[in-house]
Amino acid sequence: MEAAHQTELIIVTPKAAEKVTEFMKQEGKDTLFLRVYVTGGGCSGLSYGMGFEEKSEEDDMVLEQQGIKILVDSYSQRYLKGANIDYIDSLMGSGFKINNPNVTKSCSCGHSFSAE
Repeated sequence: MEAAHQTELIIVTPKAAEKVTEFMKQEGKDTLFLRVYVTGGGCSGLSYGMGFEEKSEEDDMVLEQQGIKILVDSYSQRYLKGANIDYIDSLMGSGFKINNPNVTKSCSCGHSFSAE
């Protein structure tokens, strides 16, 4: 498990951190890690995923932002460097939004992307 300076990889907005904390409380645990990852799939080849985990794995980078402990596996690190995670709440829907400077092309579905 490697510790990282939080500005090197992912930035979590206060609104996103608030929602993550809210979801953790709904799970009944406030000591969970938030895993953010990239996996193969979708129209453009890659897609994002997020979920809660109770412990980190050996190849995880552990970040702490806004009181949230974040896990990023070694595969996902190159795709998420400089990414910003926000929570959008609008009439058209609400959810987490990842703004990623590494994206070279994204699909109209809004869930998949390609990166160099």
